[in-house]
Amino acid sequence: MNIIKHIPNTITSMNLLCGAIGVICAFEGRLDAAFLLMIAAAVCDFCDGLSARMLNAYSPVGKELDSLSDLVSFGLLPAVMLREGSIAAGLTGIWTYVPLLLVVFSALRLAKFNIDDSQTETFRGLSTPASAMITGSFIYYVYVTSDSMMDLWLSSRIFIVLYTVILSALMVSSIPMFSMKFKKGGQAVTPLYRMRIAFVGVFCVCTVLVALLGLNWSMIILLTFIIYIIMNLINAMVSK
Repeated sequence: MNIIKHIPNTITSMNLLCGAIGVICAFEGRLDAAFLLMIAAAVCDFCDGLSARMLNAYSPVGKELDSLSDLVSFGLLPAVMLREGSIAAGLTGIWTYVPLLLVVFSALRLAKFNIDDSQTETFRGLSTPASAMITGSFIYYVYVTSDSMMDLWLSSRIFIVLYTVILSALMVSSIPMFSMKFKKGGQAVTPLYRMRIAFVGVFCVCTVLVALLGLNWSMIILLTFIIYIIMNLINAMVSK
């Protein structure tokens, strides 16, 4: 038995395990632990693809397992975190179920990705990990920061609906959004390569800004991915 070919799927399974434990933590009100497990799942999600390329260990099972894992870690987990966070902030009634729409649209996003072989250099719509990181960092920041204005947002029906609708729409949209897969070759002069470098710069600037303002580190992730969306929206409008 060739053990090497099972390495990527093992890493993918760790992604799924982190997501599943994160969901349990979210239901138990441990939203900080849930976000840390989401980050761990994202690391596994990056490493499984990297290991598959390095070991040339691609498989149809791995592709399906990856999507199923992503649905739990980056679809169900952020939706549950948003729901539990809004309940903790005072939201009640049927409105607390609105965040669960993120699971449905994450599934649609992943299904579209699986049947579209052109999504390599760029994605069509916001990727599920990016969407999850926005929600996860947002909830984590509110959870660990006392007297945050964002706590009031979570208790607002209008905000929860708009937030869920906007993220869901971005995931199933056809807006091109660049991936962060740097490849060897002469890409240094392409606009896509420049956008990736600019994104790295944005992350550095956000890190410095958050440090200077004394904000929680999760704000780095939140700001970086919000700017990522803005960058792609501007690029899509300019390219028309």
